Amino acid sequence: MGSGDEWPAIHAEVLASDILVIATPTWLGQPSSVSKVVLERLDAMISETHDDGTPVAYNKVAGVVVTGNEDGAHHVIAEVAGALGDIGFTVPGQAWTYWNMGPGPGPSYTETDHKHDWSAKTGRTMASNLVAVARALRVQPIPAPPG
Repeated sequence: MGSGDEWPAIHAEVLASDILVIATPTWLGQPSSVSKVVLERLDAMISETHDDGTPVAYNKVAGVVVTGNEDGAHHVIAEVAGALGDIGFTVPGQAWTYWNMGPGPGPSYTETDHKHDWSAKTGRTMASNLVAVARALRVQPIPAPPG
């Protein structure tokens, strides 16, 4: 983090939040380079702990949103969710939604009504699951790892 780096402010927002959602398009069947940079910056949180030794990402939940004109959304979700779990976030079941038009070029989400209902339904499920787990962790937090 150097002069002009906006990450310290973003990092502070993440630390102040109970829920984090990473959104990314699918590029060549992969998460975007921007989302990978975010995950790489979040990776530094692995070594950050609260005074009691609890990793700072513990007791925070995370989900994933993927969109694009390519298939591979489940692969992208798995990559991003796996990285978030490694950092210490709790990723509940069905904490994701996606939209795509399948392989090849095509219209973007805003240019078509294709499968918006499905994406919205899974998005509502994601939001509900994220909030439910965040509330549960407030009541019963994950303790610091054994020393």
